Amino acid sequence: MTDAEVKTFLKENGFPDHLVKGGKQGLIEKWSHFVAAVETGYRFGLEDYRNDLDIRAIISTLGLQSEVEELDQRFRRLLVFTEESIWDCDDFPDAFWLYGYPRNAKGDLKDDLVNEGFLVG
Repeated sequence: MTDAEVKTFLKENGFPDHLVKGGKQGLIEKWSHFVAAVETGYRFGLEDYRNDLDIRAIISTLGLQSEVEELDQRFRRLLVFTEESIWDCDDFPDAFWLYGYPRNAKGDLKDDLVNEGFLVG
C-alpha cells in the first residue's frame, strides 16, 4: 500500500490528523517507539497501553505486517502471554499483541494489570 493510500484510508476512516499526516512511515515509527518504550519499561497505564496497541491493529488493517516483522519479534519477546485478551479487537481476535502484557510491567501499568486480574501483585 502506498503512503498516499494509507493517508486516504486514515482520513476517510476518521483517524486523527497527526496519524493522517504521518502516513505509512508515521504508523511504523509509532509502533517502533511503542516497542522501545515497552523494552525500557512502559511508563503509562493500561488504557494508554491499549491505545498504543491500536496502532498495531491499524498496521494489520492496512496490510503492512511485513514492514514491522522485526519490531513484532522484539515485542513478542517482551510479553507474558495470557489466555484472555488484554484489549478486544474484533478485526483481529487472534492477534498476538492482544494476548500478553510486558514482563517488565511496573508502575501504573503493573497496578492496572493487577486490578484487572491479568497479573498477581
